[in-house]
Amino acid sequence: MRYRSNRVAQIPPYMFAELNKKKEAMKKAGVDVIDLGIGDPDLPTPEHIVEKLIEEVRRPENLKYPSFIGCTEFRQAVADFYRRQFQVELDPETEVLALIGSKEGIAHLIPTLIDPGDVVLLPDPCYPPCRMATLLANGECYDMPLKQQHNFEPQLDAIPEEIIQRASLMILNYPGNPTTATVDLDFFRRAVSFGRAHGIPIAHDSAYNMITFDGYQAPSILQVEGAKDVAVEFGSLSKTYNMTGWRIGYVAGNKEIIKSLAVYKNNTDTGQFTPIQKAAAFALNSDQSCIEKHNRIYRERMKAMLDGLATIGVHVPPPKGSFFIWAPVPDGYTSSEFVTSVLDQTGVILTPGSAFGPSGEGYFRVSLSVPTERLYEAVERIKQKVTIATR
Repeated sequence: MRYRSNRVAQIPPYMFAELNKKKEAMKKAGVDVIDLGIGDPDLPTPEHIVEKLIEEVRRPENLKYPSFIGCTEFRQAVADFYRRQFQVELDPETEVLALIGSKEGIAHLIPTLIDPGDVVLLPDPCYPPCRMATLLANGECYDMPLKQQHNFEPQLDAIPEEIIQRASLMILNYPGNPTTATVDLDFFRRAVSFGRAHGIPIAHDSAYNMITFDGYQAPSILQVEGAKDVAVEFGSLSKTYNMTGWRIGYVAGNKEIIKSLAVYKNNTDTGQFTPIQKAAAFALNSDQSCIEKHNRIYRERMKAMLDGLATIGVHVPPPKGSFFIWAPVPDGYTSSEFVTSVLDQTGVILTPGSAFGPSGEGYFRVSLSVPTERLYEAVERIKQKVTIATR
C-alpha cells in the first residue's frame, strides 16, 4: 500500500519545521534556546487591530462562510493602500484577491499558471515554498543566481533562450528574503519589459515592503507602466503589523491572472475568516504610526547584531529592508556546518543559506525577531564557544 504520491515523496522536510523540532527537543533538555531562524515577529499586533477583530467576531453575520474572493472592505482597503503608498490605481473587484497569507497565494499561483514540465524562473536563493510548489506541480525550477556583485538581482539576459521558451512564470522578491536586497524602480522596469517581450507572467513577493530603513521606500512593481499587463504582486500583513498567525494577505495586479488564481482557490479553500479580513482592512486604513515604531526597533536590533557580528569577523553592510541579516559564513565552514556548530554549542538557531537554494551556500540568515539583549547574548555565546578565524 502506498501512502504518498511521487510528487510528495520528492519534497524534503520543510526547513523551519525541522528547526522547530530540534528547538523543542533542546528546550525539553533544558537548553536556553535563542531562535534567530524563522522570521516570526516577537512584537505584538497593535492593540487597535486586536480590538477591531474582537468587535467583528461578535457580529453573527461575520461567522458564516467567508467570501471566496475576500470581503469588499478588505479588497477596497488594499486598493486604497496602493493608491496612498504607490499612486497605483486598482479595481478592488477584479485586480485584488484576498489570500490566507501570501505563502498560500504563491503556492497556489504556481499550479494555476504552469503545466507539468513547464519552467518557473526562480531567484536563487529564494523563499523555499516557491521551489517546493513548483515541484509539487510537476514543474521544473530554473535558478536565477542572485550574486552580491549584481546587488542580488537576477541577470535576465543570461537566461538561455530554450529556458525562456519553456518558462510560464518568473518570481521576484524585494526586499529580499533571505538576501535582504532592495531595488529601485528601474529594476522592475527591466523585469516588466522582459516579461512582456517573452510572454512570461511575473509574480513579485512584496511581503517586506513596509519594513525599510534609512529613508529607503520599497517600490511596487505595479508602479511600472504596463506592469498590469504581465505582473501580480503579493502582499502580507504578517510582517508589517506583526500578524503572522492571523494568516491574511493579498495579491494585486493583472486581472486575468487573478481570475485564474481565484478559480484554483475556489476549489481548494473557502477563504479567510471574515473578522480577520475586516480587522486587516482596518489595519490598512487606520493609524500607521506603529510601522515607523516597529521599524525603529528593528533598526536598533540590526545595528546591535551587525556590530556584534563584526566582533567575530563577520562584516555585513546594513540592509535597507526586511528584518533579516544575510551574512557570509566564516572561513572554514559550509553554511550547514556553521549553523549546526553554533546550534550544538550555543543553543542559538541560525538558518543556513544553502536551505534557500544553491547560491545560498556560503551565507547564513539571522532573524531580528528577538529583543536586542538576546541578540547581544547570542553573539557572546558564539564568540565564546565557536571557533572562528577572524578576517
